[in-house]
Amino acid sequence: MIQSFTLLLACQLIGEITVKSAGLPLPGPVLGMLVLVLLLALLPRLEQVVRPTLTGFLGHLSLLFVPAGVGIIGHLGRFGSDGPAMVLALVGSTALTLVVTVFTFIGVSRLVQDRGERASE
Repeated sequence: MIQSFTLLLACQLIGEITVKSAGLPLPGPVLGMLVLVLLLALLPRLEQVVRPTLTGFLGHLSLLFVPAGVGIIGHLGRFGSDGPAMVLALVGSTALTLVVTVFTFIGVSRLVQDRGERASE
């Protein structure tokens, strides 16, 4: 368990250092997760090391939303003035995500179907 925590924190640290030093406009933990995904892809045996810890984290994932909820309550006054714009942005981005997902699925399914037809010939 210590090994997996060390690996997770090291990936997050790599992400934070890279973002701060390169001035990238994304959160360090997001880059750290990408580093973790790359490590898991390159070294599949690492999955056995981190699986128990990550399963435990996922079991308590709802606790990670508490700070976001507190932040929303703390800035509740802003929803009066900026609320309609936030709702519009949320609904618009969700709709755009769904449309892009549908077109991606259609494209990938056609690609897989074409490969299947070529393989059967």
